[in-house]
Order: sequence, then structure tokens, then C-alpha cells
Amino acid sequence: MTKQRPSMRDVARAANLSVSAVSMVIHDKPGIGAQARERVRAAISQLGYKVTPTPGNGKAQAVGLLIEKSSMPVILDVFYGDIIRGFQAEAQRLGRQVLLHMFDRTAESLEGLRASLAHEVQGLVVANDGDITPEMVIQLEALNVPLVLIENHIPGQQLPCILGDNFRAGYTVTHHLLALGHQSIAVLRGPNKYSSLVDRLRGCLAAAAEVGLLIPPAWMPQPVSGHPQKGYLQMQEILRTPERPTAIVAISDKTAFGAMDAIKEAGLRIPHDIAIASIDDVVESAYTRPPLTTFRIPKYEMGVLAMQKLQRLIGNEQEIAVKSIVYGDLVVRESCGTHMSYATERTGFAVR
Repeated sequence: MTKQRPSMRDVARAANLSVSAVSMVIHDKPGIGAQARERVRAAISQLGYKVTPTPGNGKAQAVGLLIEKSSMPVILDVFYGDIIRGFQAEAQRLGRQVLLHMFDRTAESLEGLRASLAHEVQGLVVANDGDITPEMVIQLEALNVPLVLIENHIPGQQLPCILGDNFRAGYTVTHHLLALGHQSIAVLRGPNKYSSLVDRLRGCLAAAAEVGLLIPPAWMPQPVSGHPQKGYLQMQEILRTPERPTAIVAISDKTAFGAMDAIKEAGLRIPHDIAIASIDDVVESAYTRPPLTTFRIPKYEMGVLAMQKLQRLIGNEQEIAVKSIVYGDLVVRESCGTHMSYATERTGFAVR
């Protein structure tokens, strides 16, 4: 039986330090004291740990972050911004450079993408799915480069991934509106190509099904592909129906912002005429008028966790492929009201 190759975790255990501290010593980064550095070097020598040399061009220190091309500057996007900031902060702490690659399916081939990444990065994180299809991810896995997914999971493939608690998010915001007495609830769904948004929709429908509420198809309009104001257009479509709902579940804060504009343009008040709740808790959601009730998805922390997991894989540590779900919580603000008596009087529905 062959002896197992020592990992960075083994070195950390022998030196009585964290894995990240060992990584910083190996890559000659500041912030670690002389005694700790000496313990790391002694452990490396004792265990026979092989340190991968860094070439002069620094490519061995680079990790890739792959996302689909966005319609706006990606660092400002309400989904990607916090993930990038968390991932970048943790990568810098570990002494690594981040190469951000925006995949444009209309201008770039999978072969070109694979060739580029294979020679530039030591590990890769794929954030979200959309235009980055499951078939593409499987092809990228074949590069034998450590791979971690964020807000993306592929049935039948045991790939390490970091997910928001999307099903529970959809369930929780819908249950909150039901608890306020609403029976007429519409859902502003997202594109089906995003697995995280599909999971949120499943949670919404599960909460509705528990109380026997059937949401009409006209109150769940499909988003307009490629349009930056999907929520605005979906809300306009709902407002044109013969009866209007008393409450809206928006699949994301970005969707909710557009819907709130459409509601106000129609001369309706939030939450008096229509209540609204959503999912994400981006910074702007606290400053809408009225402030938006939303389920917080901790995207910055997800970026940090993804980089930590990738670092362990790069260090050849034993790592079981795990689907990690990061908990979130409901942030109650003014956009859906809070008075049970008011909701019950308006809808005639009391929740037991």
C-alpha cells in the first residue's frame, strides 16, 4: 500500500497553525511571526511536504473566477458584486491573484475558454450558471484543475459547491406574506437557466401549496429575455389582469426594484394597495421607498468560503465534495406591512 502524500493540512496540524497561515508562509506573505514560520518549515521538512514552486510570471498563484457576461459592469451587479468582493478579499489574504473571466457565449468558444484557463490558473470558481451550462462545467472539470461552484449545482455530478439557502428563501418570504393574511399572491419568477432562481420559485410554490393556495399562471409571468428591467415589465403585465394581487413575491431584489417602480407608476401604494417581499438583501433594499422586506443571502461570505475551499483543493488536501448551503434570514421592513389585524380585515383571511 503506497504512503499517502502529505497535505497542507498535515503541515498545519504538525505546526499547530491554521491552513491559511501555512499557505502564507509557503508563499512568503507578510503577517506571520518568525517563530510560526520556523515551525512551518520544520513541519514541511519532517513530513516531506512538496511545495509547488512559483514561476517567475506568477501564474501558479492565480485563481480564476468565471461568470457569464453581464449587461452591466459586473462589480456593480447586485448578484455578482458581493461574491467577487468576498472571493477577492480572501484570495488576497492567501496571497493569490484573481483573474476574472466573463464568458460571452456569442463571441467565445468553449475550446478557447478551456485553453485560456488551463494555462493561466491553478484553480477555478464558477459563479452562477445561466450561459455557463452543466455541459460546460463538466468539460471544465476535465481540465483536472481544482473546481468549486457558487450558486450552481449539477444533478448527478459530485462537485464541491457553495449555495445560498434558496428554497428556504422562497418559502420564507411567501410564508411571511401568508402570515400577514394575503391570499392573492403573485410571483415574479426568474429565468429558468438559473438554478438558484428555480430553487427559490420551488420554495414559493411549496409555501403556497401548504395552505392550498393556487397561484394563477397570469400572476407568474415569464421574464422578458435579455431585458434589464424584467421585474418592471412583469409587474406591468400583472397589473393589466382583470384582478390584481394583494401581494408580490419577487425572485430577487433587482426584480423587486423594477416592480416597485411599476406599482408606483400605476398610482398604487406599497404596502397599502400591494405588498412586496423579495430575496437577496442587497444594500439598496434598505433604502427603497418603502424599505424592502427581503431574505438575506450572504453572498460576500459565499465568496470567502469558495476561495477557502479552492485553496484546500489546490493544496492537495483531502476534501470530500460537499454541497454547502449557507443559511440566511428574513429581514422585515415596511414594504409588506406588519399588522395582522389590517391584513386580516383587508383579505378576510386569518392564519392559524
